[in-house]
Amino acid sequence: LQVKGFAMRLYHLGLPVSVVGDMTTPPLGRGDVFLASSGPGETTTVLTLMRVARDAGAKVLLLTAEPAGSAAKLADFTLVIPAQTMASDQGAARSSVLPMGSLFEGALFLLFEIMVLRLQALTNARPEAMRARHTNM
Repeated sequence: LQVKGFAMRLYHLGLPVSVVGDMTTPPLGRGDVFLASSGPGETTTVLTLMRVARDAGAKVLLLTAEPAGSAAKLADFTLVIPAQTMASDQGAARSSVLPMGSLFEGALFLLFEIMVLRLQALTNARPEAMRARHTNM
């Protein structure tokens, strides 16, 4: 859900972006970046999508809390988000009262909002133009 929200903001900035599963998502290829998120680093569907993206020639950027996980081994670039996930929400590893991966998801939200602000400055995207790209449906 956080990645979908980030994709929406990238669209508002006027950048070409698609989300896996949407009917209008074009095929990936060379020159594309596939942004994957797997807090535990072992999410089967994410691992499969990462392999498809790599096979298509796209670069894979992974956001994870587990840099030693299987997903990190498949990624071209890994950004470690040091937050509790479903892989670390029980026993001595538990670091938050928030359930399962809520802390990781909240950290992604903050990261994405900061990235949007930075990209807005880099692209000189005006708030009016961003607002004009927002859906009216």
